[in-house]
Amino acid sequence: MAIAVSDELLGTFVPIAVYWIYSGIYAFLGGMESYRLHSKADEDVKNIVSKETVFRGVLVQQAFQIAVSLLLFTVISDGSGIAKPQPSLYTIIVQFLVAMFVLDTWQYFIHRYMHINKFLYKHVHSKHHTLVVPYAFGALYNHPLEGLLLDTVGGALSFLLSGMTPRTGIFFFSFATIKTVDDHCGLWLPGNPLHALFSNNSAYHDIHHQLYGTKYNFSQPFFVMWDKILGTYMPYSLEKRKEGGFEARPIKRKN
Repeated sequence: MAIAVSDELLGTFVPIAVYWIYSGIYAFLGGMESYRLHSKADEDVKNIVSKETVFRGVLVQQAFQIAVSLLLFTVISDGSGIAKPQPSLYTIIVQFLVAMFVLDTWQYFIHRYMHINKFLYKHVHSKHHTLVVPYAFGALYNHPLEGLLLDTVGGALSFLLSGMTPRTGIFFFSFATIKTVDDHCGLWLPGNPLHALFSNNSAYHDIHHQLYGTKYNFSQPFFVMWDKILGTYMPYSLEKRKEGGFEARPIKRKN
C-alpha cells in the first residue's frame, strides 16, 4: 500500500536532499585543479574552520529550516488535507519570477546590513566568512540567527508573496538550493548552464568572500541588480592561474 506524502512535507525535505546530493557531486569534482577558482592547498590553508564543523553547522541550520517550514505550512493550511490545484504554466512562471525578486531583495539588504553593522558582522555574519575559499556544502554554513533571518525568513516571504502553491514551492526551493550551492562551489566548469543564465555565479560570489570584496557583490542568489543599482557591484575578470585553474580578479573601478 502506497503511503501518501504531502506537498508540504516534500517542499520541506526535498530541497535539503537536493542540497546534499548536489554538494556531493561538487565534492567529487573538487579535485579538478584545472577548473578551481582557488587551489586545493588554499582551501585547506586559508579556511579557518574545519569541514567537520561546517558539516555540523549546516545540519543545525537545516534543522531550523525544517521547523520554520513545518510551522508555516501548519499556519497556512486549511486543514482539508487536499492539495491546492496548480495554476497555469504562465502563472507558475510569474510566481517563480516574483519569488526570485523577493528573495534577492530580502537577501541583498539583510546581507549588506550584516556587513555594515559591526556588531552583527563580528558576532553573526563573520562565521560564514571563515570560508575564505568557498566550497559547495559550505553554502549554508552560517550563524543560526543569520540562517533564520537571511535564508529561512527570506524563503518564507518569497513563498507567501509570490502566492505559489506548496507543490510549486518544491521546485522553486530546490532550484534556489542548487543555485546557492553552485555559487559557493569554488569551480568554474565549462558549459555550466547557470553561468550562462546568471551573472551572479561562483566567480561573482568568490569576489565577495575575499578581503577586498567584503563591501561588494552582496547580491544572492539569482541576479546582480541591487549591486548595480546601489553601487556595490565589483566587476571582475576571470583569468587562468599559472599553476592551473582560474582566478576571479577585480577590475579597478574608474572614478
